[in-house]
Amino acid sequence: MENKKKALILLNMGGARDKNELKMFLTNMFNDENILTIKSSFLRKIIAFMITKKRLDDAWKNYELIGNCSPINPLSEKLVEKCNQKIDEYKTYQVMRYTPPFAKDVIDLILKDKIEEIVLLPLYPQYSTTTTKSSVEDFIDFLPYSFGSNIRYIENFYKNDKFNECIVSEIEKNIMNEDDFNLIFSAHGLPQKIVTNGDPYEKQMKEHIEILTKKLEEKNINFKSINLAYQSKVGPMKWLEPSLEEMLKNFKEQKVIIYPLSFIVDNSETVFELDIEYRHIALNLGIKEYKVCPCVNDSDEFVEAITNIIEQRD
Repeated sequence: MENKKKALILLNMGGARDKNELKMFLTNMFNDENILTIKSSFLRKIIAFMITKKRLDDAWKNYELIGNCSPINPLSEKLVEKCNQKIDEYKTYQVMRYTPPFAKDVIDLILKDKIEEIVLLPLYPQYSTTTTKSSVEDFIDFLPYSFGSNIRYIENFYKNDKFNECIVSEIEKNIMNEDDFNLIFSAHGLPQKIVTNGDPYEKQMKEHIEILTKKLEEKNINFKSINLAYQSKVGPMKWLEPSLEEMLKNFKEQKVIIYPLSFIVDNSETVFELDIEYRHIALNLGIKEYKVCPCVNDSDEFVEAITNIIEQRD
């Protein structure tokens, strides 16, 4: 009996390749009901238009500092290529939420390729309605009903041991056997009201840090302190705390290393926000040394972890 043709779909938010795509990204993101949780789609559309118009030029100046495009696209393409080389059972595709390649177009390819089973892997280690739920729902909305139950998705993978080995390995490479760093796991922030309404992101983030702290201890990788902070706050409402800026104030004349815990692939929030914007803040605060770890990106170890993640079933 012939095996069914299977697809592995890597889901992520996307990133701009030029200023037009940045406008597209902002417009699509703020029209997402999981991001702007306003019941009226008409009102959400107006607010999204206003936010995009206000933020576009300033946001583009940030992109100019990182080469006029987000690194997420070439890195994701390399990750897909490696998965197709190393994961024999599946054909791997990528889908972005707010910029191409969009779900609708990739689903057309999947149907053309006569795929019969799909595994969705949202590249967000911890579950959030703003990321995982949004990306999965967007994909399923375009999928023909005929797929029925021949689709499953990975809700989170922050507990996966092989994935956490990748993180520990990346951190270890960047501290070069020094034990006088303060480690800060920086996570993308969320408005407090989203968490209060039941989003498990903050709880899972804290659990993830407990797991990683234990793994670092087991490997005798030592830090002066291990901390959690949140980046990317926008607007006047209350967000998860502590903010990364507030956390950095604790380490004047000390060494700090940042690991971007909510990201898998480097993007504008890691290469601009963490590595440029917060570096400037850190130096102004008198921090002695400031390092930012890359994400796991397209590493061979992470491709192995993906194989393990999709093989494990609840």
